[in-house]
Amino acid sequence: MDNYLEKLLNLNRLVQNGHILHAFETYYHDEVVMQENEQEPTAGKAANFEREADFEAKVSNFSAIPLKTAAYGNHSFVEWQYDYHHSEWGHKQYKQVSVQEWKDGQIIREKFYYAS
Repeated sequence: MDNYLEKLLNLNRLVQNGHILHAFETYYHDEVVMQENEQEPTAGKAANFEREADFEAKVSNFSAIPLKTAAYGNHSFVEWQYDYHHSEWGHKQYKQVSVQEWKDGQIIREKFYYAS
């Protein structure tokens, strides 16, 4: 069985250091489905990579702090504190919970929960 907590902690370190796309390439499954709150999910690694790359290209002064992290079986979660400037949305500061499901050592499904 994969040690998902160890993988999640490594992923968190990459995100904290601003290596969002490297974290995505390393830890996300080719068939990943990602969803923001109750919005329509985005399916597939290529489509989600494009979405993540667009976000990263528009962000500056990025700060991400994992407040709580846990993993059990093939599920994990992280509570994040984000603070950044986005070229379209302006200054953003909020908490978000990311819930992951793992398959074959990578994240196959992730949903983000935050106040909108």
